Amino acid sequence: MKIYVNNKEQEVTEHIRVSDLAAVLQLPAQGIALAVNNRMIPRTEWENTELLPEANIVIIKAACGG
Repeated sequence: MKIYVNNKEQEVTEHIRVSDLAAVLQLPAQGIALAVNNRMIPRTEWENTELLPEANIVIIKAACGG
């Protein structure tokens, strides 16, 4: 199935959860926020949130400084 991660098309298996996508993308355990279709998904919900075809995922990495 096709999804978009930070505006880049990506093919993933059907019925993939946000937690599975994080593992595939090797995202760090801390310091990131993730939104699906403009809705922030708390890390506590990643395991229970299934992605649908054409989902638009935005990954934001925290940065030190200002």
